[in-house]
Amino acid sequence: MRGTVRYVYDFDEPSEGGRELLGGKGIGLAEMTQLGVPVPAGFTITTDACRAYMANAQRFPDGLSDEIEQHLDGLEQKTGKRFGDAEDPLLVSVRSGAAVSMPGMMDTILNLGLNDEAVEGLARGTGNPRFAYDSYRRLIQMYGEVVEGIDAQRFEHALGELKETRGIQQDVELDADDLQELVGTFMQIYEDDTGVPFPQDAGEQLARAVRAVFESWNTPRAQVYRRAHRIPDDLGTAVNVVQMVFGNKGPGSGTGVAFTRDPSTGEQGLYGEFLADAQGEDVVAGIRTPEPLAAMEERLPDAFEQLTETMRRLEEHYKDVQDIEFTVEDGRLYLLQTRSAKRTAAAALKAAVSMVDEGLISREEAVARIDPAQLDQLLHPMIDPKAQLEVVARGLNASPGAASGAIVLDADGAEARGRAGESVILVRWETTPDDIHGLIQAAGILTAHGGMTSHAAVVARGMGKPCVAGCEDLTIDLGARTITLAGRHLAEGDTLTIDGGTGSVIVGEVDLVPPQINEDFETILGWADDLRRLKVRANADTPEDAAKAREFGAQGIGLCRTEHMFMAEDRLPVVREMIMASGEDERRAALDRLLPHQQVDFEGIFEAMAGLPVTIRLLDPPLHEFLPPLEEAHDERMRERIKALQESNPMLGTRGCRVGLLWPEIYEMQVRAIVRAAAAVEERTGDAPLVEIMHPLVGFAEELHRLRAITVATAREESEAVEYLVGTMIELPRACIRADEIAEHADFFSFGTNDLTQTTLGFSRDDAEGKFLTRYLEDGVLRRNPFERLDQSGVGELMQIAVERGRGVKPDLKLGICGEHGGEPESVAFCHRLGLDYVSCSPYRVPLARLAAAQAALAESGVEAVAAGG
Repeated sequence: MRGTVRYVYDFDEPSEGGRELLGGKGIGLAEMTQLGVPVPAGFTITTDACRAYMANAQRFPDGLSDEIEQHLDGLEQKTGKRFGDAEDPLLVSVRSGAAVSMPGMMDTILNLGLNDEAVEGLARGTGNPRFAYDSYRRLIQMYGEVVEGIDAQRFEHALGELKETRGIQQDVELDADDLQELVGTFMQIYEDDTGVPFPQDAGEQLARAVRAVFESWNTPRAQVYRRAHRIPDDLGTAVNVVQMVFGNKGPGSGTGVAFTRDPSTGEQGLYGEFLADAQGEDVVAGIRTPEPLAAMEERLPDAFEQLTETMRRLEEHYKDVQDIEFTVEDGRLYLLQTRSAKRTAAAALKAAVSMVDEGLISREEAVARIDPAQLDQLLHPMIDPKAQLEVVARGLNASPGAASGAIVLDADGAEARGRAGESVILVRWETTPDDIHGLIQAAGILTAHGGMTSHAAVVARGMGKPCVAGCEDLTIDLGARTITLAGRHLAEGDTLTIDGGTGSVIVGEVDLVPPQINEDFETILGWADDLRRLKVRANADTPEDAAKAREFGAQGIGLCRTEHMFMAEDRLPVVREMIMASGEDERRAALDRLLPHQQVDFEGIFEAMAGLPVTIRLLDPPLHEFLPPLEEAHDERMRERIKALQESNPMLGTRGCRVGLLWPEIYEMQVRAIVRAAAAVEERTGDAPLVEIMHPLVGFAEELHRLRAITVATAREESEAVEYLVGTMIELPRACIRADEIAEHADFFSFGTNDLTQTTLGFSRDDAEGKFLTRYLEDGVLRRNPFERLDQSGVGELMQIAVERGRGVKPDLKLGICGEHGGEPESVAFCHRLGLDYVSCSPYRVPLARLAAAQAALAESGVEAVAAGG
């Protein structure tokens, strides 16, 4: 006996495990059953069973077969049909269903239970032999692909040949005799490929199908998807065994997908697609181009009315936008699935704001359900309205945004060229789940076939990539590696532009502009600002960056890197003169010429950030970075200086505060420029800039002690009136451990987590990401790239030590973070828990950080962030 362990639950049975146990599809079917929504009967094999199967060398755990048999008996009693019966067979579908939605990544098999005898019984019992043989050929193909791994193209090619022979275009034009012939062809393909005939025992079909769905959890495409969407590998999938209902019985039947709101815009209204006389896979796989949902009202008015009422009930129950799969069998509606709808960022914001207005959810719930990373979609480029362009073709506007790039005709090519930094448009007849690696790297997707709920459309919307689907004027010649767009011939590598918001396809590159932030965006972020404790600053080095940051809601500048100002074309020669100087006098003379330039830079930034704090980091990189490479230096004196400054490991060499201590006149010039700029801006505007002067790479308290003295003395020479703070970047492990000593001389700390990650892990970022880090992530040595998401257990613990020891000396010590981790949601949440005062990130990530900071505050109060359809 297995004690109390259960692996199978009927849809109408209560279960304690929820989504984690039953999977998203299973919990949806169970809840719909309990709500009285019309759902086919069936049962769910839990994620526990999948994990046990994987742990048991891919064998069913003890007792699972018996449980499946018991629940199958119950299903037979509910339906009045017997599984495997020759006259009136019970047919079932086997569908995957993980706890986290992974659309198209795992496998489904329909019409299980048919065999050579049962198909004849089904034909006699329904009086519809065409339907019976259509169902059987689908089973052979899906079972062959999923269970045996037969190439889908072999079946599709046979189907295409038959249609060509008959002189027809659509599958529905094949009659019963044609489909019976196709069954024979498919049987032969199956036997040729596997060496055995198609199984006639219904029990064997079901057992092998369940195994195949379990195993689909670990297909390469599913693993790639999980890595891209940061889904744990150990969740496993549930398997749903569901009574078949048939949308392919004739004109009174059909199948479709419906959304309770538009997943591209979030607007209320009728949205979805319908196919008469078809099964569900025809819609989601893009096999036939469907009709709009409204067409169903004319064909099947009663079922349509019931569908719209059920959609309303489900949205009110779940308080979220629902994505519903349904089938109509002889006029009777069945719902096969409901789930939180994948949607664009614009749609997520619109739906959340509308639902607050409608009283469905609270403001806190609205803020908690927006995925911060999804906001990137609203910051994607759009086609410049002033651009001169010729639209050569149109398809469906499947996912908004615009992209230009080189045409690539296969996923492998898209992945390779995308990884190399090239912008590419993946152009396909239709994408499949096996294309996921190419979709991740492509700038945009264009398909010739499929609808708004096809694989390409759903995946692109989830990733925030532009997609134009179902472009009928597109033909692809894979052999010649060319495409034709409305008569225009293009080769792989030529440039295309697509506009996923309008469905337009343009030959050549088109100017793109950043999109405008809309009212819903501002509303959600306004609510977020009311909820968060953490302030959000931006990393900005120019007045233009500062203005953009302020537009995105930044509350100051957390990092202004002065070295970028040194690289300007009109200054670099003077910087080089300073480095080449033979002594301090020459060096100071060059610095005196640089000072007015630095002052102008700082004045522009202070004005753009009027009333807000600005943290200016004094010169950080080693001086050799301002000199040309040795091989390009023709002056012998220059060559000698380059050789003298060369270091084996410059990242840990003469840089940061070490430059300021060896050549204090450099930092003196920068402090003078800062103080003069602050005084000038105050005199002009009446607003005193909030100045924070930051010394980089401090590891010893004495370094900051000396540099603070230089800073204070220099500032006093310029003005007694300008107020400022002096602090340091914490980017060395020693600085974290001795933070109490360093805090004696600091008004603030800012964690430079890019370098702190490098120095803590012993990773050179450029070398790690280009060499072993990718392998580490693929092999599971690391679960996350520590340069993208803060290493909380390593780097994070050092930060915690620094916070505790620094504030132990100075309870009011201002603390922030200025690495790019400051815009990554989980890292922002960690900074909130750590008690930092602010995070700082690039201007375009400021909105993400504002939302993530609010969600961190909500989580602390017990309201967990649950991204809706991200």
